[in-house]
Amino acid sequence: MTESTMLALIPLPTVLPIVAAAITMVMGRHPRLQRLISLFSLTAIVAVAALMLYYTDRHGTVALHVGGWGDRDGKGSPLGVTLVADQLAALMVLVSAIVLLGVLVYSVGQGIRDGDEHQPVSIFYPTYLILAAGVCNAFLAGDLFNLFVSFEMLLAASFVLLTVGGSADRIRAGVSYVMVSMVSSVIFLLGIAYAYFATGTLNLADMAIRLQDLPSGTRTTLFAVLLVAFGIKAAVFPLSTWLPDSYPTAPAPVTAVFAGLLTKVGVYAIIRAHTLLFPGGALDDVLMIAGLLTMIVGILGAIAQTDIKRLLSFTLVSHIGYMIFGIALSTPLGLSSTIYYVVHHILVQTTLFLVVGLIERQAGAASLRRLGGLAAASPVLAILFFLPALNLGGIPPFSGFVGKVGLIEAGVRQGSVLAWVLVAGSVITSLLTLYAVIRVWTKAFWRPRSDAPEGELAVAHPEALLDDADVIEFADREDPGRMPVSMVAPTAGLLGVGLVLAIFAGPMFTVTDRAAEQLLGRADYIEAVLGPEAVSRLQPPDGGPATVGPQNRQGGAHG
Repeated sequence: MTESTMLALIPLPTVLPIVAAAITMVMGRHPRLQRLISLFSLTAIVAVAALMLYYTDRHGTVALHVGGWGDRDGKGSPLGVTLVADQLAALMVLVSAIVLLGVLVYSVGQGIRDGDEHQPVSIFYPTYLILAAGVCNAFLAGDLFNLFVSFEMLLAASFVLLTVGGSADRIRAGVSYVMVSMVSSVIFLLGIAYAYFATGTLNLADMAIRLQDLPSGTRTTLFAVLLVAFGIKAAVFPLSTWLPDSYPTAPAPVTAVFAGLLTKVGVYAIIRAHTLLFPGGALDDVLMIAGLLTMIVGILGAIAQTDIKRLLSFTLVSHIGYMIFGIALSTPLGLSSTIYYVVHHILVQTTLFLVVGLIERQAGAASLRRLGGLAAASPVLAILFFLPALNLGGIPPFSGFVGKVGLIEAGVRQGSVLAWVLVAGSVITSLLTLYAVIRVWTKAFWRPRSDAPEGELAVAHPEALLDDADVIEFADREDPGRMPVSMVAPTAGLLGVGLVLAIFAGPMFTVTDRAAEQLLGRADYIEAVLGPEAVSRLQPPDGGPATVGPQNRQGGAHG
């Protein structure tokens, strides 16, 4: 594949879903065409992202200056929108496209909301595609303002998807989500204004060079502002209280894609800012403390829950702490393990929320007080829950165990007191996560349903278990308890991808090792955007290693 071909592919993960969204909006009266167009566009993105990952792993970072603008404004700054594909961006786009495609197939099987002909399902497909475009554009954005635009695309699409159905609980959760997201957007916009005032550019590569000449206090203040904005998106404690109340009210496919992807966009933004713009360990101690509190508070919240959706929402928050821990270590192994763990968590969290949708369809509820006997009633459903639950709990040989071992090893190698505290917190959080998922297994799958506190009501009147906030209305369905193949197959497919991630952990870590070195080196990214002459202006981070150029991309953090 030539570089010119690669340049032509870079905009497609953003352009394809936007064009498909416009077409599906026009085709609102033809749901079958909407489905076909949506599935085709997301399948194409998977193929494009795979080619991007292959190319960037072999040849390094590629940048596209969109719109045919001149490369410079006379002061050394690129004009227009810049899209940049490096190994991290390509990997995130690929994993996101796989998840988006799997969840879309699942949603087709579910019918967005079973048995209700009055749901505005025609708006789901274009909105979902706009969400996909926002996710992909965020990973490829080469400047802060384009990243801000991506966040706003996600916000607009998320509000529509959260409030599908118009129930009071969904509207309330959607409004809360929008208000928190708007606060994050305002803070991010202030950070953008501050960055432009301080550096005269919003291009990330150009800003990385110009920030070197600013006082350390100015750099730290700017980094803190951006961290708050990104921390809200990533649900980092204490900025995470909005998430458990927002996600569980949405339909299962929406909750799954939100849990899998949206918080990871915030984590990605933190990784990019920390490695490219503010290297050298600024605010690493603050990040470590935030990571520890995110782990512990999140998992304690999960243990207290009786609803599986809320329990998984709290575990989602908790495991963001692992990623923040790895970022804060500022080492190749820590960053490589973080990238691996992000990929693992996207897959396993999405799979578990899809399984919860199947549980609701099979049993009519997601409350542990009402569930029981699911292992005997549906062995397939039991397997679909059991394997990703063990993966989330970090049981060997699953990818969750591999990622956590990498992070713990990185913490031990770093050797500071705070790192050792985080290592202990990681182990405790993993054990408590295992306790939480085993509790779900014993109550929902193992015990007889008649032993559940509300089990007799469930057996006699399953429709009475449901309220306006639930996704399924058994009273309106002719096939309660059946799981369509089109719902089971994508769930099993994502489970399989997660297992492949564990089986091929060695080759995967080779990719993440190179991605980590590329991120910490910075030279490959800056050379792709600004040209070789810009690399000579790049200084080593304060107290950090010298920059690594494209010629040093072999080898890895794991030796």
